Amino acid sequence: MQMKYEFLTSAKPPGLLRKVAALIVTATLVGLVLMFSVVVFAIIVVVGTITWTYLWWKTRELRKQMRDFVPRETQQEQKVNNEEVFEGEVIRVVESRSERNE
Repeated sequence: MQMKYEFLTSAKPPGLLRKVAALIVTATLVGLVLMFSVVVFAIIVVVGTITWTYLWWKTRELRKQMRDFVPRETQQEQKVNNEEVFEGEVIRVVESRSERNE
């Protein structure tokens, strides 16, 4: 058995004028979307730049302290002069408990 579908509407396929109008409306909508996306992108860039500048300005003192920081080990090494440094080898002899108690 074969089924046939018939549309009850008597609408004609869109004509040339309707196609041109649809093309113009589509192009206009695409243009508007691009314009708004550029505006949103510009706002994001400006807000991001302002935020980055604010954080950079507020952390400048901390960055200066971090640059000037000298670890304790380095301070101790600077205090030691060459006369107190001995170079050589060390041999450690470990005695057992029985030898210590004797």
